[in-house]
Amino acid sequence: METAKKKIKPTKTELEILEILWEHGPLTVRQVNDEVNRQRTTGYTSTLKIMQIMHEKGMLSRTEEGRSHIYTPLVREAETRQHLFEKFLKSSFQGSAARLVMHALGSGKTTKDELKQIRQLLDELEGGKK
Repeated sequence: METAKKKIKPTKTELEILEILWEHGPLTVRQVNDEVNRQRTTGYTSTLKIMQIMHEKGMLSRTEEGRSHIYTPLVREAETRQHLFEKFLKSSFQGSAARLVMHALGSGKTTKDELKQIRQLLDELEGGKK
């Protein structure tokens, strides 16, 4: 699995493939391609090429099973999402979580229930202070 020192930076398409493998477990290229095609149309050879590149980058492992290759993610979902979030936070909000939260809350789309959940989380983060 991915080490803390080795930061994997998946492209949008690579992330899409990783999400399929995280959800379904090890799959063949055909199975991954079938899942991708549920969202958008793409050819088998395109999916194959991307997965081969991901294997070369160290994002996927590949084992032979008959005439097929079974691909397994080598990067952890939580670590990858955390890295992508940190990159987004840094590039979009100068690394400030407060700016991100203020932007999100300032959109006017926050429900009363969501605000209640946010208050509860803030209370927990502050050690239960009210």
